[in-house]
Amino acid sequence: MNWTAICQLNDIAPNTGVCALINDQQVAIFRQARSDALYAIGNYDPAGKANVLSRGLLAQLGTVISVASPLYKQHFCLETGVCQEDASISVPVYPVRLNAGQVEVAA
Repeated sequence: MNWTAICQLNDIAPNTGVCALINDQQVAIFRQARSDALYAIGNYDPAGKANVLSRGLLAQLGTVISVASPLYKQHFCLETGVCQEDASISVPVYPVRLNAGQVEVAA
């Protein structure tokens, strides 16, 4: 697996996302505040047809951590990429890790 260094953990404010271009793919990387957990999904919102998910709001619906798209407010699970309002819609999910303070994504 090829890991790409994105940024330092502190470059991502808690409960927000950033976007990175990896192998010509826009990837949205999120940092959850409570646990500093990292998530990486495709940045393209298939419902809104735009690269905007990195600007979405993190939410917890039940036990599912998700991002709400800034366009039509669909919630995409950060662990599976599946839309919580319409399971036929999903986004890709990428492995992400913290390595010596550096956020890395394999895409």
